[in-house]
Amino acid sequence: MINKFLRSIFTVLGAILGYQIVGFFGLSEKLTFNLDNIISNNNIHGIIVGAFIGFILIPIIVNRIVKIVINFENLLERLPGRDIIAGVIGLVIGLALGILIVVSFSIQSIPKFGLVIQILINLILGYLGASVAIKKSEELFNNLIQVHKEDKSLEVSPLQGLEATYKILDTSAIIDGRISDICQSSFVEGVLVIPKFVLEELQHIADSPDLLKRNRGRRGLDILKKIQKELDIPVEIYDQDFHDIDEVDSKLVKLAKILNGKVVTNDYNLNKVAELQGVSVLNINQLANAVKPVVLPGEEMKVKVIKDGKEPGQGIGYLDDGTMIVVEEGRDYIGDKIDVLVTSILQTSAGRMIFAKPKLLARKAL
Repeated sequence: MINKFLRSIFTVLGAILGYQIVGFFGLSEKLTFNLDNIISNNNIHGIIVGAFIGFILIPIIVNRIVKIVINFENLLERLPGRDIIAGVIGLVIGLALGILIVVSFSIQSIPKFGLVIQILINLILGYLGASVAIKKSEELFNNLIQVHKEDKSLEVSPLQGLEATYKILDTSAIIDGRISDICQSSFVEGVLVIPKFVLEELQHIADSPDLLKRNRGRRGLDILKKIQKELDIPVEIYDQDFHDIDEVDSKLVKLAKILNGKVVTNDYNLNKVAELQGVSVLNINQLANAVKPVVLPGEEMKVKVIKDGKEPGQGIGYLDDGTMIVVEEGRDYIGDKIDVLVTSILQTSAGRMIFAKPKLLARKAL
């Protein structure tokens, strides 16, 4: 019913517009009730064509305009507030620059095409100003925040420069889970940043048909929930994505540069790539190795031998922190918890290995 009513209105408006256009171009003719005059009269032709356009084309055009407005509204809702502010500022600067160019070169005085050129210049510079400002909004606002922090540090205290930075969580660090314990121990300060593209990757893993991957993804989501609800450390979700970059690792590095933050990860390759690009990295595996208890050759310890080693006669055991102990001549003690003497320690990229001998055999050798 409403559609029919709107079409009727559009038809009438089209007919009126057609009649006005005929008069505007000086084609209007006197209308009489003579059949020949009605058939050949330009006013009637204008009314009929206008009514047809109003009935067929105007509803299509209006629907397109409404869709464009709704899409634009949805786009504004998805954009962060700072991007909208930056876009408006960039648009104003672009238009101001366009007006300056038009006035400086007297473009409006160009015959026939002056107005068209003026409009094109303003449209192009306005679009470029808004587009560039939106793309650079992160850098712009972070620089402003940095300047503000520096000003405050000058006013308050030189110790203000020791503020904690943003810690950007990688997918591997979230799934690992130890970041939650580290935060709980208050060794991490500042703000934990969880990028939206990391959340999407985590969600994709949690929805994987592979059972192991699915469990890892769900564990990561549980860890995030724990960090947000149970810990006092501030957590922020970074909504903006970098659509021009495909790899998540590259996005993390770029985000760390924008926020002047540090990447928290377990990924060895990401660790190296970030360091090559001058981005600081907090590697949880390196932290775990650093806080393992120091063991020196000659020390005694108890270890349970649980399996064969690679070499003949060797037995393998583990400390509580996961450090592997290779017990020479320990194969006969598999399943037993024995006293051993540390003989040497080997540090590798994968971690630390301790070599030992059963205490009784070591003393007999002496």
